[in-house]
Amino acid sequence: MNIVIVTGMSGAGKSTALNVFEDLDYYCIDNMPPELLSSFAELIRNSAPKTDKICFAVDVRARDLFSKFQDSVMELRRSGAEVTVVFIDCDDGVLINRYKETRRRHPLEDEASGNLMRAIGMEREELAGARKLADIYIDSTSVRPVEFKNRIRGLFSDNTGGMIIDVISFGYMFGIPKDADLVFDVRCFDNPFYVPELRSCTGLDDEVYSYVFGNSEAVEIYDRIYGLVTAMIPLCEKEGKNRFVVAFGCTGGKHRSVSFARRLSDALIKDGYEVRVEHRCLIK
Repeated sequence: MNIVIVTGMSGAGKSTALNVFEDLDYYCIDNMPPELLSSFAELIRNSAPKTDKICFAVDVRARDLFSKFQDSVMELRRSGAEVTVVFIDCDDGVLINRYKETRRRHPLEDEASGNLMRAIGMEREELAGARKLADIYIDSTSVRPVEFKNRIRGLFSDNTGGMIIDVISFGYMFGIPKDADLVFDVRCFDNPFYVPELRSCTGLDDEVYSYVFGNSEAVEIYDRIYGLVTAMIPLCEKEGKNRFVVAFGCTGGKHRSVSFARRLSDALIKDGYEVRVEHRCLIK
């Protein structure tokens, strides 16, 4: 089991890091009491569906339980789990500005009699032991959110190909995919449904695929789509996106859209991208 424990200063970026780990398919739990780390890890290990990647966020809100942090980490490691402690830090002045901008209260502000600077100092003192245990230390002081996310992703992503490209085919009669970044309507091309010998086939069959791209205009439009998609991928990666969804739609979602999705996904795989293909209207 691969367990990541994210801790550090409030306002430094723990929540942002947790969002990245969710994108990386980690089972994430926020505000986890340190003394319950082993119990929850065992519970998740034995649950269904099983997962071998867990991320716990532990912070000063645990208070007196934080003294048991080291013991809990050692117990997890003795159980055979691979444990990585990530400590996220930030300059005091930047933390103060972030709290002012978001108008959020520091978790220790009441105990510090409303003095934010004093609350931050109290938190640093309480987290000193956790910082010493850290395997990875990240300072978010002068790092843009996109760069921060990419740092986390680069350290923990199993996807060596970079961004994941989802290529989807669908039928307009069933609705447009809400998660699509780009949607292309290919209903303008001849419909194989009206060819008797092709009606029961799909774009996964070579006969339909050849029929669709036997039209030079379909080839020309596809080439333009391919150029657009491959131009946008690095720009989206630069902005910190880890998933890019391209959807093709036709009337029923079985012929033209499937053919276009098939052609694009094959090309992107050949280019070295990690591609997932989903034909939403094909019944297996």
